[in-house]
Amino acid sequence: MAEITYLEAISQALREEMRRDPRVFLLGEDIGLYEGAFKVTKGFQKEFGPERVLDTPIAESAIVGVSVGAALMGMRPVAEMQFADFVSCGFNQLVNNAAKVHYRWGGAVPMVVRLPAGGGMQAGPFHSQMMEAWFTHTPGLKVVVPATVPDAKGLLKSAIRDGNPVLYFEQKYLYRRLKGEVPEGDFTVPIGKAQVLRPGTDLSVFTYGSMVHFSLEAAQALEPEGISVEVVDLRSLLPYDREAILESVARTGKALIVHEANRTGGFGGEIAALIAEEAFDRLDAPVRRLASLDTPVPFAKTLEEHYLPNAGKIADAARELARY
Repeated sequence: MAEITYLEAISQALREEMRRDPRVFLLGEDIGLYEGAFKVTKGFQKEFGPERVLDTPIAESAIVGVSVGAALMGMRPVAEMQFADFVSCGFNQLVNNAAKVHYRWGGAVPMVVRLPAGGGMQAGPFHSQMMEAWFTHTPGLKVVVPATVPDAKGLLKSAIRDGNPVLYFEQKYLYRRLKGEVPEGDFTVPIGKAQVLRPGTDLSVFTYGSMVHFSLEAAQALEPEGISVEVVDLRSLLPYDREAILESVARTGKALIVHEANRTGGFGGEIAALIAEEAFDRLDAPVRRLASLDTPVPFAKTLEEHYLPNAGKIADAARELARY
């Protein structure tokens, strides 16, 4: 199997699902003629035509609203936010319309919103946020954050086939940095299932997205010190894999939660609460969180590096937790 990039895995998933199901169509800003801000949809309009690869006005409220309507009419729209930050303009359509249709009258809303998210690219405060916690607080939505190349493809295919609105957070930092192999043929990755990427015995790191790779790097660095770190990639945040989290804590007795989003109100607090409520008697140390600072994302490289978690910070936190 040939290696492909994280970005190519996303593109492959979109192309394969559009070929498989004529109800799937794409819409977003500059995704057609320009082929996307990050070139995820390169060649798509030529293959599928402008009726299925729609260039939209700069109006996220309309993009999300049209997607809701199309989904209700039996289509399977995949809407791209050029940057995840811009989804705030379509917030009402997502959390008050798409998320509540099934609860109100049993209707299905099979739509996906692609959200190129996260920092590490010096894009400043309006193009670098991780805002997954806005949506994990909303029943009726599903939220996934793939960290690996196979998951980038498999989770997107699952999201497109799902009968619910799915928010698909893709990490811009990983687009061309990360390469990997994907299984041949048609495959999906189930929504709601975590994955242990590195087994360990001394403490568990629960993380997702680009922080998975920094956590694996930190775990590798700590191995010569005799500290065995288990790294659990959550993959899905809504729903999340409660059993996998509790099983990992039972094995190690210590938990470090790492995410790129701001610490206060971040999704890590939900995982910490789960462990405190359901695995307190298995803990040998307080649950610890490591996240970005509670500020907007800085533009300057040095400031952004100070703001974000990295392998060194994760290793320091894990080392301190292991000594507890």
